[in-house]
Amino acid sequence: MSITAPQGFTAAGIAAGIKQNGSPDLTLVVNNGPRKAAAGVFTSNRVTAAPVEWTKRVVADGELTAVVLNSGGANACTGPDGRADTAATAHRASQVLDVRPDDVAVCSTGLIGIRLPMDRVLSGIDQACAALSPDGGQAAAIAIKTTDSVHKTAVAHQDGWTVGGMAKGAGMLAPGLATMLVVLTTDADVSAAVLDETLHDAVSVTFDRVDSDGCMSTNDTVLLLASGASTVTPTREVFADAVHTVCADLARQLIADAEGSTKEIRIDVVGAASEHDAVDVGRAIARNNLFKCAIYGEDPNWGRVLSAIGTTDAQFDPHLLNIAINGVWVCKDGAAGEDRGNVDLTGRDVVVTADLAAGRQRATIWTNDLSVTYVHENSAYSS
Repeated sequence: MSITAPQGFTAAGIAAGIKQNGSPDLTLVVNNGPRKAAAGVFTSNRVTAAPVEWTKRVVADGELTAVVLNSGGANACTGPDGRADTAATAHRASQVLDVRPDDVAVCSTGLIGIRLPMDRVLSGIDQACAALSPDGGQAAAIAIKTTDSVHKTAVAHQDGWTVGGMAKGAGMLAPGLATMLVVLTTDADVSAAVLDETLHDAVSVTFDRVDSDGCMSTNDTVLLLASGASTVTPTREVFADAVHTVCADLARQLIADAEGSTKEIRIDVVGAASEHDAVDVGRAIARNNLFKCAIYGEDPNWGRVLSAIGTTDAQFDPHLLNIAINGVWVCKDGAAGEDRGNVDLTGRDVVVTADLAAGRQRATIWTNDLSVTYVHENSAYSS
């Protein structure tokens, strides 16, 4: 049930006709309380879509009752008309749910620069409201898909309370979130301040460390809503662990479904002087197209990893760098190590370990290979 696994939430996903192919394309998530606490994290792209601008404003007071999400159009770079369309979406939801417009978040995903068919969006909200159900989590997750091949959900059950989540995203996955929409729900009785701190901490080490193709979207949004329906107030540590678990699960699903990918690559940077250095090195490797092409071709070309590390400002001695690919230390002390022929890259999972030999800090970045299918999909499909 994902987002409706926690008590106090209903959801629906319907086909409103926004997508020309008739697939589900509009989702409604409602927090029935008694608490209506909420927090959000958004894209760091300076070009932001109208729904992001709206939702940033309405979640600022720490309260949300509902979220309307549509696929089939990003409503980004659509000017004043696009901003008016977002407001109209929130107002329609507020009317059918009998809540304030400022308690309704709006999220959109799809093609940039084209206005939404608002007659279909507004009538779709009516349909979605009529279809709201405690069992509507799966339908809600399906209706936010774009190039996703599968819908993405996750749940963490705790002692008397639950965290659930859904996500969409299969490309433009880069720090500052991804071309993704995520809604997380919990029936734990926690304040908006706790939600905000917990969400930012979880996102920083999960979604922000997914780096599929180095591209950043205009619409990225992660929302966390709390109903308090369980009446259980967990400790911050326990609550943070549950939210992190769900975010990490969804982040892995994003990489697994990355456009055209044939390999899921985990980059573990160890021995760094600082966590910042470890993250920078991991990102540099993840964004190196030569390395990603090599992995697609099942070539354990450790030289491309080394050259990527060298583009960063991280502290290290080039003559002390060590690289392992799927457990084989192909580079030791900045030179050839064990026989690269011993590296098995035939499976989908690849682990690259970069030891900077400069300290004790570490970080993990997730990426994928660069395939022919990725190039085709992003040339044949207007994204």
